Amino acid sequence: MSDSDTILSALADGVLSLTLNRPDKLNAFNEEMHLALRAGFERAHTDAAVRAVLLTGAGRGFCAGQDLGDRDPSKGTPDLGHTIETFYNPLLRLIRSLDKPVICAVNGVAAGAGANIAFACDITLAARSARFIQAFAKIGLVPDSGGTWSLPRLIGEARAKALALTAEPLGAETAADWGLIWRAVDDDKLLEEATALAVRLAAGPTKGLGMTKRAIQAAATNSLDEQLDLERDLQREAGHSADYAEGVTAFLEKRKPEFKGR
Repeated sequence: MSDSDTILSALADGVLSLTLNRPDKLNAFNEEMHLALRAGFERAHTDAAVRAVLLTGAGRGFCAGQDLGDRDPSKGTPDLGHTIETFYNPLLRLIRSLDKPVICAVNGVAAGAGANIAFACDITLAARSARFIQAFAKIGLVPDSGGTWSLPRLIGEARAKALALTAEPLGAETAADWGLIWRAVDDDKLLEEATALAVRLAAGPTKGLGMTKRAIQAAATNSLDEQLDLERDLQREAGHSADYAEGVTAFLEKRKPEFKGR
């Protein structure tokens, strides 16, 4: 795992907490933070002690996207395709392919890539004061970090185009009403509620939760027949898991299950 202080990392109760930590820059990404966050999600993939991830930001903002000072065209034309291929795309793939729940707590502005990374997480909560901004249009760029894929799927083409073309801020409560995020909560309750949710999921049947995530994501491109076959195959695998055996046994014995994530 990276030793960078641009990402604060802590593991407790099966939850790996990853906190974007450049508060003076509204947690905008530089290369050091990119690599440190990637290292955190790589750990989540390989460390069996990690059964859920909680992603949030330090200070008054969640993430302002890319640090434009690192991509200043006056210092030479940057290859933004290289930036996406080297940093953002690997991160999005790690988040989406992780067979464990990823909870995101948006504690302030989420702009550009910051917004789209939040939308890529499995369950996203936001402070009522939070704002989501597709800021790319303000500087002549195209939404990245999966934005052009996730927005129309979550809210439809009309709203996706309007957000992307106008770069108008979207409040947390509207984002929840539209289905972009799970819930808007009071600012002072955000981290408490997000942490409690992460701990609850980390104590759950991790293997089954991961397969549920995989199946729902696959539905975006599968036909009904393909999805029915996938459900069959995943259910067969889940039925052989220790967590399923424990869940049924606990139900029959009228006690709380003790899942091990296997």
